[in-house]
Amino acid sequence: MNQTEQTLAKFQTRTRQMILRFNELKKENEELYAMIDSHEKEIKSLRNQLAQKDNDYNSLKMAKMIEITDGDLKGADERLSKLIRDVNKCIALLKNQSDQ
Repeated sequence: MNQTEQTLAKFQTRTRQMILRFNELKKENEELYAMIDSHEKEIKSLRNQLAQKDNDYNSLKMAKMIEITDGDLKGADERLSKLIRDVNKCIALLKNQSDQ
């Protein structure tokens, strides 16, 4: 083999190695893009779940506020009923005193 043939053989070998490396990198690149797509889908799903949980939390918070308000109304209603009974008792006592 003369110098030119050796150089040509070396060039062919290096070219084949580069093509093999290129194919490996291309495959790795495809796998990475697939992984990115998968992660993006997962992120989208998690964002949707987060939005749903946030809506659920706000709904529960509102329900709790309404529950407290209803409890306050019930307590206020009971206090008002007691006051009305007390006023009626006082009126009855005053009537009894005026009748005597």
